[in-house]
Amino acid sequence: MRRHTRTVTALASALLLATAAAGCSDNGGDHGSASGSDRAEQPNNHEVDVVPAASSSASASASSSASASSSPKVDVKNGSFGKMLVDEKGRSLYQFDKDTTNKSMCSGSCATAWPPFTVTTKPVAGSGIKANLLKTIKRSDGSEQVAYNGRPLYRFEGDKKPGDINGQDINAFGAKWFIMNPDGKKVTTAPQNNNGGGY
Repeated sequence: MRRHTRTVTALASALLLATAAAGCSDNGGDHGSASGSDRAEQPNNHEVDVVPAASSSASASASSSASASSSPKVDVKNGSFGKMLVDEKGRSLYQFDKDTTNKSMCSGSCATAWPPFTVTTKPVAGSGIKANLLKTIKRSDGSEQVAYNGRPLYRFEGDKKPGDINGQDINAFGAKWFIMNPDGKKVTTAPQNNNGGGY
């Protein structure tokens, strides 16, 4: 009988310990759910952080030209389309027909394929460039984009090296893209020779 009493007492003690442990586990679970609620609040913050990061990453992977130029310059090269605008590294610059004066209409996947010519310092007018036509405009993300004659300027993801003009006369993202001449006009004429449109 005593042995039975001891056994019951031992079982009761074990149950109490198990219950206490379960209680601790529940508290831990509550703590976990509190963390979960903390986590539930985080997705918004996470989304806010992720969207620009993803956009920036996409632009960076599309082209190294996606990053802002710290020593920006707009210059003139003479190529198969005649005189045209290029950046400080000789990469072709384009204007987008969908844009309005001093306002870019290209963002998201458009800006991945056609990285805006953004800068962190005032752009320099190279030889043949009309300084009074060169300025910057503020994009919707707050960055500064170079514009010429009121038209925001872009590079093209398909241009892999200086001299490439693979984006000329392409219809994409709702309108056509053209290189520009030093007068600030889009170039719509056919190339003057058959060297692939480069310079």
